[in-house]
Amino acid sequence: MKILGISALYHDSAAALLIDGELVAAAHEERFSRIRHDPALPKQAASYCLAEAGITPDDLDYVVFYDKPLVKFERILTTYIATFPRSLPSFTRSMPIWLKQKLWIPSMIHKELGFAGEVLFTEHHQSHAASAFLPSPFEEAAILTCDGVGEWATTTQGIGRGNQVELINEVRFPHSLGLLYSAFTYYLGFRVNSAEYKVMGAAPYGEPKYTGTILDELIDLREDGSFKLNMKYFAYDYGLRMTNSRFSKLFGQPVRDPESEMEQFHWDMAASIQKATETVVLQMVNDLHARTGMTKLCMAGGVALNCVSNGRIIRESPFDELWVQPAAGDAGGALGAALFVHNTILGNPRATRMDHCFWGPSFSDVEIREFLDSRGAPYRSLSRDEMIRETARQLDQEQAVVGWFQCRTEWGPRSLGARSILADARNQENWKRVNLKIKFRESFRPFAPAVMADKASEWFDIDRESPYMLLVCQVRQGRNIPAVTHVDGSARLQTVSRETNAEFYDLLAEFDRRSGCPVLVNTSFNVRGEPIVLSPEDAYLCFMRTNMDILVLGNQILLKSEQPELQEDFDWREKFALD
Repeated sequence: MKILGISALYHDSAAALLIDGELVAAAHEERFSRIRHDPALPKQAASYCLAEAGITPDDLDYVVFYDKPLVKFERILTTYIATFPRSLPSFTRSMPIWLKQKLWIPSMIHKELGFAGEVLFTEHHQSHAASAFLPSPFEEAAILTCDGVGEWATTTQGIGRGNQVELINEVRFPHSLGLLYSAFTYYLGFRVNSAEYKVMGAAPYGEPKYTGTILDELIDLREDGSFKLNMKYFAYDYGLRMTNSRFSKLFGQPVRDPESEMEQFHWDMAASIQKATETVVLQMVNDLHARTGMTKLCMAGGVALNCVSNGRIIRESPFDELWVQPAAGDAGGALGAALFVHNTILGNPRATRMDHCFWGPSFSDVEIREFLDSRGAPYRSLSRDEMIRETARQLDQEQAVVGWFQCRTEWGPRSLGARSILADARNQENWKRVNLKIKFRESFRPFAPAVMADKASEWFDIDRESPYMLLVCQVRQGRNIPAVTHVDGSARLQTVSRETNAEFYDLLAEFDRRSGCPVLVNTSFNVRGEPIVLSPEDAYLCFMRTNMDILVLGNQILLKSEQPELQEDFDWREKFALD
């Protein structure tokens, strides 16, 4: 049984392939197209998945799309009619796209992917729920999904048992915690559906002075965790903006110009919406526990990427265990759609248990050397152990910033040791250095620590693994790792085990042997505005365009000081809107 799951046409398009229920490959379209959050039908990602399995579209039994376009279209039309005439500009802009493209998913898949068989559809939050529970390590668990909006649902509660996923409760559009958070993302001058994590990163710099106003005026939160938004402050249900003039009047300032300085008001606003979000999530989680009596919780949807909220669930909720889908956003819907059909609809036993997220393309040392030779790039080809020792020496002794490229690429939005930029977490200067000179991003953005899983509790206040960088915890007193310690003493932690990522774990272990510190800065291998690198060429270009010192491609090591000047025919900084 071969099933290809597809998510597409909104943001973060992706494809995932199951064979007899086992995940074989999964990838984001943006990694191939080099378009950040690419919404296009994932033709390249799907082609990769099939090639990884050695099959063609004719071998597929089903292609499954991750939501139901007709139901979503009904919601959009109903909303436009209810808010007419204010909705007219948005209506005239969106209808041509729907009538020409989004209503014709089967024909698009047949034409673009070359698949002639049956296309199935799952509901958006069914896809999220299935992606959360079915690949989890649990035989039964409560399920919470929360995002902007699917068809009608914006939040669902559910139960997973064996191969079955059942949704038991929902909050419906326009009432949405994800859209509330996105409204503040917009208000703070950041890009919606792209930069919500910046709001989370900005929150520790402020005080939650406006949380009371949010909970009193913007959202009516009930004891059972259900809620309604006060829609008189929002414009997303009828317009092309998230908020209206009443929203700005409520808080006393206009929408921040994206190019302007962040003032204390903006830091406080970020802290306020973050705390309000945590309050709502904890209320929903507590209610879900009361409804189900279960001890394990699975989560997906964009809100599940809020790792500060996830940390509070671990510490404060009645649930004993939490598993969050590493590709919790819309990309993960591709996997969930395929799993829902294979397990819940067709009744097959579960065969996928995700204990790692490395499901994308890989490149052999032979392929890497062929590329480097074609570029005329000087490099040293070492044995695996020599590469590990030399990289650790560069990180420790030379204080190098390293581009690290190994194994299959990550599934999900985080770099987790396959396509990463690494640096010494003990060096406080690395925070500013990597932010401004390599990532070309805002200086307030924190970096995540990667730590050997067996030493995590010695350095961080955590009693469990966090392999997908989806939990925030406190750095233990006396542990001097300022490059990964946020202003509130917290860190967005990744624990690394040898069983799932041997090269990265061995590097951390060798760095620990040299320095007495099992922690490294781990940030995504890209610059602002660009997707995470996929290929040796992507990695080499990013290395040459930035102030990275060392590039490690498989077992090949490149020194920046030895490289010839990069010749390009276009201004890449202008392409990605970099200063």
